[in-house]
Amino acid sequence: MTPELKASIINTRVARALIKAQGMTALNMQRQACGNSMAYDDGSFFKLIEDEGIDDNSITALWREW
Repeated sequence: MTPELKASIINTRVARALIKAQGMTALNMQRQACGNSMAYDDGSFFKLIEDEGIDDNSITALWREW
C-alpha cells in the first residue's frame, strides 16, 4: 500500500469523525439554548476519537501494519 493511500484512509476517518463531532456540538448548542443539560461531554468526544481509530496509538499501529 502506498503512503498516499494510507494517508487517504486516515483522512477519511478524520473526516467522518469531524462530521460526527459537528453534529454532537450542534446538539449540545441546541440543548443549551433550550436550558437543558448537554448531551455530550468531553469524554464523548474523546471516545469518538478512539472509536474512529484516529488517536495517536491507533494511527501509529495502523501505519506499521500496512
